[in-house]
Amino acid sequence: MRELAPQVAAIVDEQIDWLLAGPRPGDLVTAFSLPLPVRVICKMLGVPPADQDRFRAWSDALVGDWDRDQSEIEAALDAMRSYIAELIEAKRAAPADDLISALIAMRDREDRLSEEELVYMSLGILLGGHETTANQINLSLLALLAHPLQLARLRSDPALFPGAVEELMRFVQLSASLPPARVTAEEVTLGGVTIPAREWVLCATSSANRDPHRFGDPDRLDVGRDAGGHVAFGHGIHYCLGAPLARLEGEVAFGALFGRFPDLSLAADPATLRWRPSSLIHGLEALPVRIG
Repeated sequence: MRELAPQVAAIVDEQIDWLLAGPRPGDLVTAFSLPLPVRVICKMLGVPPADQDRFRAWSDALVGDWDRDQSEIEAALDAMRSYIAELIEAKRAAPADDLISALIAMRDREDRLSEEELVYMSLGILLGGHETTANQINLSLLALLAHPLQLARLRSDPALFPGAVEELMRFVQLSASLPPARVTAEEVTLGGVTIPAREWVLCATSSANRDPHRFGDPDRLDVGRDAGGHVAFGHGIHYCLGAPLARLEGEVAFGALFGRFPDLSLAADPATLRWRPSSLIHGLEALPVRIG
């Protein structure tokens, strides 16, 4: 991640330049938070820049509107899968300094991945490193713009940025739906409640980020809070592989935006903002801002 930081900073600066060159008020979603993560993850994987817009369209089809036609979703998945398989063959013939080439080397030299696993691993990294980070950034920006005192505190002390990223991870609700269901293998007691064996369980892990026993006044955004222990990235063996990258992108993005736009502010009533009708990820369709 340290080696990637200058490249992320360069991409962030380019996106800000595009934001400046666009219409007023600016839209942080379409001009900044959506294209930023896909450009970063595609660069890591080795996806040519000319193909990045195709990935954004495919990704939107997979995690977009909850009532999207199933055939459209399947077509997007098939297209992505075919593209990744072809890219893997191209990288196998001409390896480069990128993540897909490294995964191919693991597959071919150590035989630790099947060819199908290689395709789906690359696909999962691409999807996981795009939509979640993009929406985390725009929801975090909305939270900061809606809490001007906390934003002013952050502007006055840039050393707070790393901790503020953790607090925003804790504070923002990214998941738009209930988590996957699980079934108890045996009787278990949690919090004084006994759950019988073979019982359906929905573990709303995001509620842990607002647990008053762990975080004082949990519904309050506090950029100076020690938010360590939040579960925005999961926990244990399910901890997010891309957590260091998401932290890096958030810290660089917020620092650059608020550094270049001292008067950045919302250009719409928060109550009028439109939300994406997704069953997977809670995200905005647009985030209009005044950029000076």
